[in-house]
Amino acid sequence: MSDEKDEMETPEAANDDDETIRDDGNAPEDGADEAPPAEPTPDEIIAELKDQLLRSLAETENVRRRAERDVADARRFAATGFARDVLTVADNLQRAIDTAKANAEGDATAVIEGVELTLRQLEQMLEKHEVQEIEALGLKLDPNLHQAMVQIEDGEAEPGTIIQVMAAGYTIHGRLLRPAMVAVAKAPKTADTGQNIDTEA
Repeated sequence: MSDEKDEMETPEAANDDDETIRDDGNAPEDGADEAPPAEPTPDEIIAELKDQLLRSLAETENVRRRAERDVADARRFAATGFARDVLTVADNLQRAIDTAKANAEGDATAVIEGVELTLRQLEQMLEKHEVQEIEALGLKLDPNLHQAMVQIEDGEAEPGTIIQVMAAGYTIHGRLLRPAMVAVAKAPKTADTGQNIDTEA
């Protein structure tokens, strides 16, 4: 009898055996069915390398062009400081001419003509190096090109119009070298109220 009892299994033991079997079984793991990523083909590798090469060549070309532009600008505008100083000489020549004409006596005409010739030669030299005078008189004030030094009441000119150029402005290769120093018209005041008259009405 004792042998038969030893051979009998309890329900708990049977369950433990089932779990052991299930644990030892070859159950599929997560991701076991997923295929490994495919290796790129030789054609794909060549195409990728070709794309990288083309990108590198394009970037190199862009750098080269930027460098060429920088060098060209440096050459074109290298004389900017010199040109600005020369403009001061031109201003003084023009003032000398204006003063001499206003106070001309005796043989001063010959001196005036000589100074005017010098000024024309200087202006031609500036034009040769792309130094151009900025138009101003009679135009609307442009803050990018003109510097208003004073406002003058004027009943004929439209407010904001340049009515006098005190010193000419210049550009070099299209870049501002010196703004024109100008006087700008403003509406005159009425005698009764002291208010500006709106000439645009």
